[in-house]
Amino acid sequence: MKYKCVIFDCDGVLVDSESISSKVLVEMAGDLGLNLSFNEAVAEFSGKSFKGILEYIDLRIDGDIPPNFEMNFRQKTFKAFKRNLKPIKGIHGLLNGLKVPFCVASSGPREKITLNLTKVDLIDKFSTDSIFSSYEIGSWKPDPEIYLFAAKKMGCKPNECAVVEDSMYGVTAAIAGGFDTFAYAKSHNKGAFEDMGAVVFDSMEDLNDLLGT
Repeated sequence: MKYKCVIFDCDGVLVDSESISSKVLVEMAGDLGLNLSFNEAVAEFSGKSFKGILEYIDLRIDGDIPPNFEMNFRQKTFKAFKRNLKPIKGIHGLLNGLKVPFCVASSGPREKITLNLTKVDLIDKFSTDSIFSSYEIGSWKPDPEIYLFAAKKMGCKPNECAVVEDSMYGVTAAIAGGFDTFAYAKSHNKGAFEDMGAVVFDSMEDLNDLLGT
């Protein structure tokens, strides 16, 4: 295999959580007077830091965001994840077939990453030392630092790693860090990912071949 390590984003790559989070944000933004469609929320918020999401909402509402907004969001999404979260189709087979070390590097808090992986029976694939959160280094995508940090901790250089992403912010971060980047794409963002220089795929079975496992 060409790579010594594969670094996975979490939301939208390992677990199908983006739609759940976006539905909660649409509801909570609506309570503050900001009407967003589900598609708008997915396009704007996927891969963005929570600070960036708050800034987006704050600029578009009258008054201030309540101080407990993030806490309420975390509580609502955690409950929804426990009920409805599913793994990305084919991800178990892909991870089982990898012959090199792999890890997860996410903009979300560690407890969220752990909860999500546990819910979809993936937590046994990732040791504590192979889970990396932006909250632990104070840097969020599209800054590449979380991927550079993960690669270093895994004992690899960026050009020895493949990054698997599904958001514009994540793809931007990985490419800026010098990583070969594989973008799990939908029809609406496939062209944009290709223009950015990512290798685009739409199923984990295809990614298995692209990685040369």
